[in-house]
Amino acid sequence: MENRSFAVVTGAGKGLGKSFALELGRQKKNIILVSLPGENLEELANQIKQENNVETIPFEVDISDYKALEELAKTINNHYSVDLLINNAGIGGSKPFDCVDTNYILKIIQVNVVATSTFTHMLLPNLKQQPKSHILNVSSLAAFSPTGYKTVYPASKAFIHSFSRGLYQELKDTNVFVSVVNPGAMATNEEVSLRIKKQGLIGRLTLLDPDKVAKKCLRQLINRDTVIMLNPITWLISSITPIWIKLPIMTNIVKREITYADSICNGR
Repeated sequence: MENRSFAVVTGAGKGLGKSFALELGRQKKNIILVSLPGENLEELANQIKQENNVETIPFEVDISDYKALEELAKTINNHYSVDLLINNAGIGGSKPFDCVDTNYILKIIQVNVVATSTFTHMLLPNLKQQPKSHILNVSSLAAFSPTGYKTVYPASKAFIHSFSRGLYQELKDTNVFVSVVNPGAMATNEEVSLRIKKQGLIGRLTLLDPDKVAKKCLRQLINRDTVIMLNPITWLISSITPIWIKLPIMTNIVKREITYADSICNGR
């Protein structure tokens, strides 16, 4: 295993994962970037390498494929020292539960739940070998509020939050520090922007910049914050509002988003 250490970032090809990769490069950190095929990951890796004079190793892997994920972890463990793991990759969506096929449900669970937990388990021996290591898992504010028309996604993010808190407690006396971040909406793609537009003023006021999120997360992680909250007001409102109030409210918001998106797609 090589002596120089690397950060591993999943979902690094776009959105928050790309922001993490760019910020780590600016901080002169060697990075192993992981994303789905077809996301121009090699181009991003070369950009970070040239701008910051760091090592960047791109891997285009579908982490919902357990065998591919296992092979990726084996390659990393055999060739690189890892002292930072950012489990950022995640997928979701807003659709009526009875209208989706089984693969849609399985994909969310495979990426958000299975890949996050098993990839962490696979790389943990590597992380433990370093003088000081960190794990950052990306959950969501959705973890605190079940929502109709999303159903599986908030449940998967609740798993990430609970998993991270438990793992922190288990590893708190070791060299591996575990943190979880629960961001709200970020304008990372057209679908998210469409949903935020439908939410109106509230959506725009709570909108997060992924570059600022990445920078703050990395700073708070080094400061050993176990739970990183980026929307304190939104989180407070969500935490004190009874579930019988917020569940129908959130469900109706998402239902309107779906109706609005359908009308745009259909030219209405």
